[in-house]
Amino acid sequence: ERPLSARPQPKMAGAGRVWRVGTLLLPPAWRLRAPGRAFGAAAGRGGSSGGGRLVLGAAFALGGTAGLCLAARQRLREHSAAELPAGSLQLTLYQYKTCPFCSKVRAFLDYHGLPYEIVEVNPIMRKEIKFSSYRKVPILLANAGSPLQLNDSSVIISAIKTYLVSRRNSLEEIVSFYPPVKTVTEKGKEVVEYENKYWLMLDEKETKRVYPVKEVRVEEMKWRKWADDWLVHLISPNVYRTPKEALASFDYIVREGKFGTLEGLFAKYVGAVAMFFVSKRLKKRHQLRDDVREDLYEAVNEWVKAVGKNRLFMGGNQPNLADLAVYGVLRVMEGLEAFDDMMAHTNIQPWYQRMEDVIEKTGV
Repeated sequence: ERPLSARPQPKMAGAGRVWRVGTLLLPPAWRLRAPGRAFGAAAGRGGSSGGGRLVLGAAFALGGTAGLCLAARQRLREHSAAELPAGSLQLTLYQYKTCPFCSKVRAFLDYHGLPYEIVEVNPIMRKEIKFSSYRKVPILLANAGSPLQLNDSSVIISAIKTYLVSRRNSLEEIVSFYPPVKTVTEKGKEVVEYENKYWLMLDEKETKRVYPVKEVRVEEMKWRKWADDWLVHLISPNVYRTPKEALASFDYIVREGKFGTLEGLFAKYVGAVAMFFVSKRLKKRHQLRDDVREDLYEAVNEWVKAVGKNRLFMGGNQPNLADLAVYGVLRVMEGLEAFDDMMAHTNIQPWYQRMEDVIEKTGV
């Protein structure tokens, strides 16, 4: 298997209000509670505003594509582009805190100790990304001598990882290897995909250093794709499984996201009802079982089995890009009943705790 031909991708720059956030150096909620104990809903912020548009906007904040995901309590280290040495990457991440794809990017940047600034995007108006014709998140603005916009979580991760390993090519040239391609779905909807997005663009010597044998690269790419194509779609049906869980999830979303007061109240209550019913359609679309927890448990145990008993991570003694992708997706459920149930009924906890520990350690 070889990467497809590439064509250049345009540069874009932009600005927005920057929020700097810091790591909460506390044990995650699942470590402090007995396994399987539900995390109850807390009081949300209040108001009401523009109807279906608001619910749709909140839905986009929760993951994009077909899976709508929810907030995790953030453990983000304080990041500032001003702290970077001269000539280093200056990074700004435009995100929804509740988005699993954004969570993947943060896990990658944190693990590699890369300072970055965060701009939290309002999921309704999205004024913060009005500079961009690409209207999804995450968006990463990277400056390695000239400003450059990177779209799509997997493209962002592959391109920045290539840049860190190689340094032979400019980041602009590397990004050109991941061209956007418009395709039409079976239902006639036009979508944009990115060629080569699970590839690192390395020469033979660099490839050998990162992937000592071909099978290592194949395995990493397979599970990165699995995280995007399957695992992420199990989140919404599980976190909106019951009316109680849907309300708790939207309470979390509103508290952790960037909503106005009126938007927050409307999103919490109307959104919870709407997403409870949407989750049922998603369950049917993805042919999940009546008890969607079973699909989540099976997927998570499949991942643990693939990592195996003789490796700390799929990457061996340190996480690889597949580890970071799976971890990034799963951690958006932290603090919710689905996460507690997953911890109690699967074998994921040892690997998950190792991921928590290594990201905290290497990101310092």
